[in-house]
Amino acid sequence: MALVLAVVSLLSLGAPAAPARAAPAPPDPQTQLVPGVPPGVDLPWQIDTPDQVLAPTVYEPSAAEDAVEPRDAVEGTYALVEYVPLEEVALRVACSKRAGPYQRAVERWLKLKVDGKQSAADCRAVRAFQVKEKIIPAIGFAGPVTWARMQLISAKKNPNAKKKCPVRAYRVACVDLDRQVTWVQKGAKAVFGPVSMRSGRAAHPTRKGWHTVYWRHKNHVSTLYNTPMPYAQFFDGGQAFHAVYGTIHTTIGSQGCVNLTLGDARKLWGVLKKGDRVYVWGHRPGT
Repeated sequence: MALVLAVVSLLSLGAPAAPARAAPAPPDPQTQLVPGVPPGVDLPWQIDTPDQVLAPTVYEPSAAEDAVEPRDAVEGTYALVEYVPLEEVALRVACSKRAGPYQRAVERWLKLKVDGKQSAADCRAVRAFQVKEKIIPAIGFAGPVTWARMQLISAKKNPNAKKKCPVRAYRVACVDLDRQVTWVQKGAKAVFGPVSMRSGRAAHPTRKGWHTVYWRHKNHVSTLYNTPMPYAQFFDGGQAFHAVYGTIHTTIGSQGCVNLTLGDARKLWGVLKKGDRVYVWGHRPGT
C-alpha cells in the first residue's frame, strides 16, 4: 500500500511557516503518516530532497568559497519523530494495533515471532524500545525511524562484522544499502561512523559497486532542482554523499545520493578526500 505523508507539529520541529497558498486535496486519512509532507505541497523546505540526476559542473572552489560553512539546520530537524498513523496521534492511543511498514524487520530484531502482524505483546516490546531510544510518539508502531535506530545500534560495535565491505590498506567509504548505514574504514578499522543514511529509491537507486570520490563541493546547490546539498562529495555522476535539511528516515529514498544529517556530513567531509574509494552493496528495504 502506498504510504502518504502528512504534516504534524511543524512548529515543534522548528520548520518555518509555509506561505499562503491553495490547499491541496486532503489525503485519504487511512493512509496518512506523520510527520512529513503530503505530495504536491510546495513548502520552502523539503523532507524528500530531489538529488541531482546528472553530474555537476566540476571546478576548483576558491579558498574564500570553501571558508564559508553551510548554514546550520534548525533545532529539531533530526529529532527521532516516528511516522505513525495520523488518527492514532489524534486519538493519543497508548499502543498501536496496526502493523507498521517495518513490522517483520522490527519483530526479527526484537526476537519476537516474525509474522508481520501486530499483537499486544509486539506493541509493548516495540514501545519499550522506542521509550528507551527517545523515539516519539512511542506507541509501538514499527516505522522507519524505529527500524533505522535498530540498524544503527546493530552496526555500532563492528559495522563490517559480515565482511561485506572490502578491506584495503587505503580508506574505503562503505555504503550498506541493506541496513541504511555508512562508515569509512582504513584496513579493518572504522575511522568514521557508522551513521544512519538514506540511499536512492526504487526508480533512482544508489549505484552499487566501486566508485571514486571525484569532486567535493562544501556549499553545493543542485543546478537541476535549486536544492542545497551541503558538504557534497560526488562519487558517481550526480550521486554524492551530502547533508539534507530534513529527516533522513523516510519510507522512500533519495533520488540516488547518500543523504546524511548535517553533523555527520560535516564530519565525513573532514575524513574523505578526492580520490578516496567508495563501495556500495545491498538493497534498500522497500525498493
